[in-house]
Amino acid sequence: MSLRWQASLLDPLMTGGWAVVHCRQQFLLDSNGVLFPREWLKRLDLPLVSEQGLGHFDGEPVFLFELEFPAEVPGARWQGLRQFMQEDDRDLFQLLGYATQIGTWVSQHRFCGSCGAPMQSRAGERAMYCPTCGIQHYPRLSPSMIVLVTRGDELLLARSPRFAPGVYSTLAGYVEPGESVEQCVAREVREEVGVAIHAPQYIASQGWPFPHSLMLGFHAEYASGDIVPQPEEIEDARWFAIDSLPTLPARQSIARYLIELYLARRLGHPEPVLPG
Repeated sequence: MSLRWQASLLDPLMTGGWAVVHCRQQFLLDSNGVLFPREWLKRLDLPLVSEQGLGHFDGEPVFLFELEFPAEVPGARWQGLRQFMQEDDRDLFQLLGYATQIGTWVSQHRFCGSCGAPMQSRAGERAMYCPTCGIQHYPRLSPSMIVLVTRGDELLLARSPRFAPGVYSTLAGYVEPGESVEQCVAREVREEVGVAIHAPQYIASQGWPFPHSLMLGFHAEYASGDIVPQPEEIEDARWFAIDSLPTLPARQSIARYLIELYLARRLGHPEPVLPG
């Protein structure tokens, strides 16, 4: 964890502190940023779904106000999480990424999936509880893989139609039930770009809040096949020489880390540090 940001359980009955306001992958902000005086927010008529204690930022308690819809607040506006990622403030992005994970979980577990009764936050632990049938739900993580495929001094990079113009990145996908992460890596590479790889090597992991992913990062050497982009998923994919790379993903991302780590090892440069 960052020295500035530390996740922990906080009692919503305590007074004071700061709060971030979240709805559908967006955060409320004004000229002072995303942290609002908590007691001031409570005086507003906000469509509050839940209030959750997040932890401490610079030693101050921080809470999450999860809203049902992005309400208008005078002097404030809404901004997407991806834009915060581009602003290169690692500590703030770590806080907001965690808030997104918790907010998404709370929003998706307002009612019991077994009996339909309203769920309640459970005191003393991060859990949603159904008082009618007793089911509990904890924050969900969906394991996914992300892999850099290389061929000597070439990197296989691709772009999705959802990417910002000109950005190319590594390949990624969710683990299917019954398969290992290594099997997922080989399958996703084959499905997305049509090539085969040698056994992938695990590098590092990163919690990723879109909306509740745990990204497991790998490197894999190309084995065989020609690039055939998957329709509707991959807009373009190609081999790039290490001295002629396209626009790359944000520096906070594990995708960028996998790329820069390979470049550093290939060129004999100091290895980068994975953010977060």
